[in-house]
Amino acid sequence: MAPKVSIIGSGNAGLTAAYHFTLHGADVCLYGAKGFDQPLLDIEQKGGIEALSEFNNVPLTYAGFQSIDTITRDLKHAVNYSDLLILPVPSFAQEPLFIEMLPYLRNGQTIMLMPGNYGSLVLNKIKNEYGYKHLNITFVDAISIPWATRIIGSAQLAILGMKEFLPVSAFPASETQNAIAKLQEVMPLPLIALENVICAGLENINFGGHPLLTTLNMGLLENFDGQFNYYKDCCSISTARAAAVMEQERQKVGRALGLDLRSELDAMNALYAMNCETVYEVNRTSETHGKLNSAPNSASNRYITEDAAYLLVPCYEFAQLTGIDTPIITSCLHIDNAYNNTNYFEQGRTLKKMGLDGLTISQIMDYVA
Repeated sequence: MAPKVSIIGSGNAGLTAAYHFTLHGADVCLYGAKGFDQPLLDIEQKGGIEALSEFNNVPLTYAGFQSIDTITRDLKHAVNYSDLLILPVPSFAQEPLFIEMLPYLRNGQTIMLMPGNYGSLVLNKIKNEYGYKHLNITFVDAISIPWATRIIGSAQLAILGMKEFLPVSAFPASETQNAIAKLQEVMPLPLIALENVICAGLENINFGGHPLLTTLNMGLLENFDGQFNYYKDCCSISTARAAAVMEQERQKVGRALGLDLRSELDAMNALYAMNCETVYEVNRTSETHGKLNSAPNSASNRYITEDAAYLLVPCYEFAQLTGIDTPIITSCLHIDNAYNNTNYFEQGRTLKKMGLDGLTISQIMDYVA
């Protein structure tokens, strides 16, 4: 009997997950929330999801057509469909979705967040505060989604490539191997265990490239409507140097927390089967990232609203806790605050929102173990 999995979210990653999990042999239930159900209508009208073999003369991967077992707008039905629930949604969507899911969840279910961005800690805090402390579920944070992918037409995908493996951690970390064993049945790539969900947040590979390069290139991105190849055109020798300093700050924070973080260069080489000598070379030569022009065209793009708020802010908070100075991270956040007339230091994913405020480093590590 085919394994079952529910995908909660119908964006780029949600449709790609539905397509690829089905291709991999799973039965899939795809849920789309109100206001985000046009992709569902497209799938229903077309009878399934198509992954193109090429787009704009660019060869693509995993081409084909797959019918999806269940398409639904009923969240209760999606939650009841499987014990494996995948949320491939932006970080800001995790909380409202989870609150709506809470009445339908049952003991023994596993919720995987792609990307995690410390979401397991936030959702566990919500679970307890909303009166569901007794509910025995396992959260899993992935460092990102497995694919570079875009919806480019009605129920049509351009899958540019997929990582060689996906690092993950469960909350609590003692459940990581059990969670991997369950999830591996439906996932089309190997899942690799990380030490804990804080490590998973700090190892999100969007950390260095997205918020800083977007911030440093905002004038050109806005004035020319993002008509660039983001990774090739926005990474210059100088911006790569700034990103390298931010990487040093991330590594210092990791060491202060007792974590052995993989360097950005090592991570990119391993995840995408490359052998580059610098991050600059990664950005300039990666075939997966260089196939399509898809650069941000405003400061409201998720490269800032998600990656600054949900990756840089937690790192800044851990830095404050450990006494580490992070001038590039801090400066990037201040500029992004000005861009979007907000305060990510308050609105982002803080220790308080993760349920970690008032704890020492040792207490935090015991909590996530």
